[in-house]
Amino acid sequence: MSTGKKLIIASVIVVAVSSIVGYSIFARNRGVVTVQAGSAVRQDLTQTVSANGEIKPKSSVNVSSNMMGRITRLPVKEGDRVKTGDLLVQLESIQTEADVRAAEASLEGAQSELEGMSASIRSAEATVTSAKAEITRSEADLVRAKQNFDRAEQMSKEGLIAKEAFERTRADYDISAATLNSAKARLAQAEAQYAQSLKQRDSTATRIAQQRSGLVRARDLFSKTTIRSTLDGIITYLPVNEGEIAIVGIQNSPGTTLMTIADMSVITAEVKVDETDIVNVKLGQEARIKVDALGDRMLMGQVTEVGNSALNRTSGTASVGGTATQEAKDFKVVVTLDEPPPELRPGLSCTATILTATRQQILTAPIQALTIREFDAADPAPGSKKKVEKEGVFVLKNGVAFFRAVKTGITGTTDIEILDGLVEGDQLVTGPYQVLRTLKDNTRIKIEKTP
Repeated sequence: MSTGKKLIIASVIVVAVSSIVGYSIFARNRGVVTVQAGSAVRQDLTQTVSANGEIKPKSSVNVSSNMMGRITRLPVKEGDRVKTGDLLVQLESIQTEADVRAAEASLEGAQSELEGMSASIRSAEATVTSAKAEITRSEADLVRAKQNFDRAEQMSKEGLIAKEAFERTRADYDISAATLNSAKARLAQAEAQYAQSLKQRDSTATRIAQQRSGLVRARDLFSKTTIRSTLDGIITYLPVNEGEIAIVGIQNSPGTTLMTIADMSVITAEVKVDETDIVNVKLGQEARIKVDALGDRMLMGQVTEVGNSALNRTSGTASVGGTATQEAKDFKVVVTLDEPPPELRPGLSCTATILTATRQQILTAPIQALTIREFDAADPAPGSKKKVEKEGVFVLKNGVAFFRAVKTGITGTTDIEILDGLVEGDQLVTGPYQVLRTLKDNTRIKIEKTP
């Protein structure tokens, strides 16, 4: 046999053997799916909720004026720290100060008048007392004159007294009666003067009360020309300058905001939490705050307020109860910082990571291993084709993937708590997503090697 024929026969044999080997490999791998795998392990797991927002002071006030006037003095500037009672704004006070002085003068005059009325009342009391004493004396004189007249009249009838003496006795009696009547008239006049003095005193007292109220009002208006701080804080907004006019707000028209003072002793991060996460947020939960302006520095805080009303994501306002809308909503959550650094300023953007749950050494599985499959209902109604969905994972055993329903708990960043359905060390299918989405129970698999 020639060498050429030998080479041809050898080539045919090699091709035949290669074909047989290739076919056997193809037959063996037919129906095998290549997957990625992970394991169920025990570890510490923390569930968090992240939300964006901004730094805000716990309390702040917008300083405005209660009266209109020109700003004559503005001793502060934006960024200054102020204490309670510090002077913030001085308004023009020429007219109000003059009104105070006029009211004080009027009150002093009325009080002097009242003191004079007291003297008049004492004089009238003395006159009344004197008139009463005179009446008492006149009554006694009248009694004595009446007795003399009665004796003289008896003696005149008996002819024992001269007619001239009898007439003199009668005259004395008449004079005594007239004197008593005159004393009574003077008493009535004195009492009338006394009553008039009392009324004048009461009228003066009323006028003094009115003038005192006017003085209080004038002093109040004068005090409003000097505006002082009502809290310790930082001036974060100052839009006015000396010489401008402060305008008072009326009804629906707001007045001039002179400045904003923020109490930076208690600083919060006000964030918006998605409606799907808000049910996990509770008061007192620990939170980590990352402020964009501070780089990678982390601040610690506690959840101190959880909003009950949803905020429309587009408008940022609370939605009215009963209003139906499909728009995604957020809820306001306030985190109070434990030790806020002095460089924080209101309005800085921040991200809050709230620790909503923590578990120690629990069984976990990779989140991407979870999938959902439909199964026939256990007790379907006659003629019904009802399906039920079950959450589970595909467990790898002897090169085959089996679906196993699981019960889950809290969710971490990359892993999820497994409450029931797995044991530690179970090997699970974790991807690829397209394969896991369509993977069927009892499928032969091959684990993809990590490069």
